[in-house]
Formats: sequence, C-alpha cells, structure tokens
Amino acid sequence: MYPHAELTSLAASKSALRRRIQSRRSECAAAAARLARPISWVDRAHARWRRLYPLLTLASVPIGILMGCLRIRPLRTIGAVLRWSPLVLGVVRGLTLPRGASGRG
Repeated sequence: MYPHAELTSLAASKSALRRRIQSRRSECAAAAARLARPISWVDRAHARWRRLYPLLTLASVPIGILMGCLRIRPLRTIGAVLRWSPLVLGVVRGLTLPRGASGRG
C-alpha cells in the first residue's frame, strides 16, 4: 500500500511532533506554575483573613470603646471607626451578597 520510505518518513514526523508536543506541554506547565504563585499567595492571605475576621470583629468593639474614652482627638476618631466597623462590615456584606443567598455557607 505505502512504500517503506514513506512510512519511515511518517514515523519520523510523528516522533518529531510528539517531541514538540511534550516540550510545549512542559513549557505550559512551567508558565502555569509561575502564574499560580501570586494566586496561591492571595489565596493563603484570604484564608488567614477568614480565620482572623471573627476575632477582629469581636475585638474591635472593646478596642473602639477604650480608644473612644481617651481624650485625644485622632484616637477618638479611630475608636469610633473601630466601634462601628462590625455594623458597617455586616451591611456591606449584606449588600454584596447575591439575591436569594443567605450568607451562610
């Protein structure tokens, strides 16, 4: 059906194509690993924030009250911000949830 030389040429072309595919796969894997580094950093930072968020909301009220009791003007402003931050964050979170979502998940 096919001459032997043509089959040999096709086999060599197939082998070269497979080598190119393998090298491009490794290049793509390396590029994906480079791109994933910042994403993994952001993911770790987000996970840490989610762990600390409940503690920060609980601590913000007493810290705000203590700072509000001090008579230094900038500290009173920061104290007011810390005192009202749980309420503000709850409202913002409620506004950013899609309709029909309860926020519990």
